Amino acid sequence: MRHISPDQQACIDDCLACYATCLSTAMNHCLEKGGRHVEPKHFRLMMSCVSICQTAAHFMLIGSRHHKHVCRECAEICEECANDCEALGDMRECVDACAKCAESCRKMAA
Repeated sequence: MRHISPDQQACIDDCLACYATCLSTAMNHCLEKGGRHVEPKHFRLMMSCVSICQTAAHFMLIGSRHHKHVCRECAEICEECANDCEALGDMRECVDACAKCAESCRKMAA
């Protein structure tokens, strides 16, 4: 079995936590809240975040040498999502998960 470093495992965990938090927040909080929370730009960004977090975790889990590129993109999208959710307000859990994932992914991409 391939060895996963503690830093990589932490990044996988952060990516999966962000994936779950953003998906749950989008499908529950945002859809129920409506208004600016479901505007196409915001909702597409959240779905992009969900997808890239899942993909980044997947690339690390399978041991792809391309995980650094995916993690770099994941950090960028997570940071953008955190900023957008912060601007909307009432989405602290999502902001925190995105910020933590962005930080972990930046380390993995380095």
